[in-house]
Amino acid sequence: MNYPVITLRRGKEESLRRFHPWVFSGAIASAPENLEEGDIVEVRSSDGTPLGVGHYQIGSIAVRMLSDEIIEINREYYFNRLNNALRLRKALGLLRDDNNAFRLVHGEGDFLPGLIVDVYGQTAVVQAHSVGMHYARDIIAECLVSLPGASLRNVYYKSETTLPYKASLDPQNDYIIGSYDTDIAVENGLKFRVDWLKGQKTGFFVDQRDNRSLLRHFARGRRVLNMFCYTGGFSVYALSGGATLVHSVDSSAKAVSLTRDNVRLNFGDDAPHEAFAEDAFKYLAEMKDGAYDLVVLDPPAFAKHRGAIKNALRGYQKLNARAMEKMPEGSILFTFSCSQAVSKEQFRLAVFSAAAQVGRRVRILHQLTQPADHPINIYHPEGEYLKGLILYIE
Repeated sequence: MNYPVITLRRGKEESLRRFHPWVFSGAIASAPENLEEGDIVEVRSSDGTPLGVGHYQIGSIAVRMLSDEIIEINREYYFNRLNNALRLRKALGLLRDDNNAFRLVHGEGDFLPGLIVDVYGQTAVVQAHSVGMHYARDIIAECLVSLPGASLRNVYYKSETTLPYKASLDPQNDYIIGSYDTDIAVENGLKFRVDWLKGQKTGFFVDQRDNRSLLRHFARGRRVLNMFCYTGGFSVYALSGGATLVHSVDSSAKAVSLTRDNVRLNFGDDAPHEAFAEDAFKYLAEMKDGAYDLVVLDPPAFAKHRGAIKNALRGYQKLNARAMEKMPEGSILFTFSCSQAVSKEQFRLAVFSAAAQVGRRVRILHQLTQPADHPINIYHPEGEYLKGLILYIE
């Protein structure tokens, strides 16, 4: 091993010694002039002490650390990291006959910064968020199909929209190994068509699995509105829990079509379900008072960076206020934020402000987060992005 060496400014090694996985560009004192984005580099403190190795990239995050030891980053490294990730998912009980959809790799939470891998049956969908992981994609794919007990045959690479655009890589979404098999995945005994070819993210939001299960518990006998329904995950769970009526709303006609397909896949053509391609705020403004007594608000990220937080919080307040003012006494509201830049406290304050604005008495029944297959590295709190509340509206 003879990796290029990056040396940090005095005192800037402390975060790495606390095992934070990022080196920011402002912490660097010196680096080789010929560094290429995606190179593996050795990081040293100002006094020359080795601190580990990582992927170099251009931007505010200059190095994503792969190890706090000086080791070779090769096939054995990736296989061991991926196998450890799989071992955790097996321990969580996620590999079952009635469940074959889960996140196998959650970036820093699985000590593979810049890498996301979601599994749907025999297909792994891989997303690279760093140039280094993009260059390692073939090794990663080969390791995935070699994992004992994973039963993976296909690896689809989907990074056209996740890699740094300044890197000029022109990545192509395509199969690295295998080919299209089936798009039906099973989650807690329920079937879903997953569009990893053209859908958002990796095709399905596996991060809401536990929260969907909670919704099923609350749904019996209720009239349910699922806003921003995407593939209809909450809608299917609500129907399986005994909801008397479920309406799904999304601005995307394609998402609405996929929701209808997923409802039909599980319940045939006679389910008490309708889906509408409409703007969420318009739908909430025009819906009748008391039409629904269980509402799900799961919008896309309102703030993708810290500069958008103020507008995002106003958006969350407006959205929740519009729902609360129309809900009858005794209603249940599931409300979420998936914006990493918005903290739990900020989101909760926005929802509190919405309740105060419309004068409703509201109690928190559950505080929600991402499931265990989206683990949070304790040294990297930035990995906690999903937050939610289950509220009782009086």
